[in-house]
Amino acid sequence: MRGLLYFLLFLLVVFGVLYILTGWSFSDGERAGTVSKFSRRGYIFKTYEGVLNVGGFSGETGSLTPQYFDFSVKDEAVAKQITEAVKTGQRVTLHYEEKILKLPWNGETKYYITNVEFIGSTQRPYGDASAYPGYQPQGQPQQGYQQPGYPQQQSNPQGGYPQQPVQQQPMTADSTL
Repeated sequence: MRGLLYFLLFLLVVFGVLYILTGWSFSDGERAGTVSKFSRRGYIFKTYEGVLNVGGFSGETGSLTPQYFDFSVKDEAVAKQITEAVKTGQRVTLHYEEKILKLPWNGETKYYITNVEFIGSTQRPYGDASAYPGYQPQGQPQQGYQQPGYPQQQSNPQGGYPQQPVQQQPMTADSTL
């Protein structure tokens, strides 16, 4: 009877130590950057693993050198947010907890993401020029802009440019050779 009690106490201590090493947070913090890779992987235990491109500047060489942050995700809702960030290419801030010990069913790293914050607006898809000055949606004439050196053109009441060409005045030079 006494041996069984010692064995149960031993198991309780072992599970308590494992819980503290894997459940207790050694540190927590946040890192900002662009998620460059995110996947669900593993042979037996499928876990979400990702890489955050933090960027960086090397003081030794004076050049830009990429710095990467490997992380794991346990929460399905957080994984969906990170997947959305990968699809849009948007910068994010990842809030993480660092554990003392990693076990295979928890992930491949000691850093577990607990929350995701999106930074700034979403990036535009390829070919979208709406961020450039003077952009107009297709089929709409530009209003209120006069190119220097050219007379103002009047638009039709039905929209668009006038049907008759505008007479241009000859321009005089500011200086002579």
